[in-house]
Amino acid sequence: MAAGAGCAAVLAALTAAPARAHEPGPAHGGSAHWELKDTGSPAVRFRGLAAVSRNTAWLAGSAGTVLRTTDGGASWRNVSPPGAEELQFRDVEAFDARRAVALAIGEGEASRVYRTEDGGATWTEAFRNTEPRAFYDCMAFFDRRHGLAMSDPVDGRFRILSTADGGRSWTVLPDDGMPAALDGEAGFAASGQCLVTAGSQDVWLATGGAARARVLHSADRGRTWTATDSPLPAADPARGVFGLAFRDRAHGLAVGGDYRPEESSPQASARTTDGGRTWHPAGTSVSAYRSGVAWLPHSRTAALAVGPTGTDLTTDAGRTWRTVDTGSYDTVDCTPDLSCWAAGEKGRAARLEK
Repeated sequence: MAAGAGCAAVLAALTAAPARAHEPGPAHGGSAHWELKDTGSPAVRFRGLAAVSRNTAWLAGSAGTVLRTTDGGASWRNVSPPGAEELQFRDVEAFDARRAVALAIGEGEASRVYRTEDGGATWTEAFRNTEPRAFYDCMAFFDRRHGLAMSDPVDGRFRILSTADGGRSWTVLPDDGMPAALDGEAGFAASGQCLVTAGSQDVWLATGGAARARVLHSADRGRTWTATDSPLPAADPARGVFGLAFRDRAHGLAVGGDYRPEESSPQASARTTDGGRTWHPAGTSVSAYRSGVAWLPHSRTAALAVGPTGTDLTTDAGRTWRTVDTGSYDTVDCTPDLSCWAAGEKGRAARLEK
């Protein structure tokens, strides 16, 4: 089936599907839905997800856990780095079924980067943070060699880590091109999507926790940045932009809100058509706090946003959203072969089925 036709079929099924929480089992009435895949790790919360294809995906989560599937989620192999049990993995970037880079978050030496070239059979610690004030949140790659990781502000500016060899080695970039951080401003290590790339040069950084929720953009791989206010909720440490997705260097989506379950999150999504220079609130926003967002493959208008209370779908590039599932997920990722995956609390991992 052609890529465009496949995407259209998934989109039509999603649009027709009633909002519901799905459990493992066969497709429900032909509608597209999240099909849970048993990871065997009910105590782990997976906030890191790298979807490679319909068959291959990597998960990274609490208690130093990294899992990999190569059979579409039918089975998962625990490929956690030895001795990482005390670490909190919040992001993973995978190039294929064998090569992946995982980010552990936390203050000081708790922030680390691991790399594998053999499907997780062995890992190399590629970076360990020695700056006690740094706290790394997210990581993103432009290609198989060039990537960045971002830390909460140190000396009043976000700190950017760079690699040019696929994650084997990392260097802290100069911060003279980084705007000053706002009082209390930081990133949210909630979905591995507070730092995202599009193309070979452009990268965006999402913030919150301050008087304004901002999106920072660099067009030169993290050397110089500009900051733009977003319309998402701010003025509280629990509010801001949690996840970003760009389908090209111009068109992007932002989701977030207030992550506290007892707080509402009105106007928790926004869109841009000019690379983040301006952000526009959705006419009908996502229904609640959302931490992850992804464009459907080969689509210019459809995307999914996920959070602890459900999944929302837009079919008009972020202008309006509607709830299509009520299961709990923290992060979402889609692949060129028309596959979308999601992951979250209680060992949850799912693939979009129709």
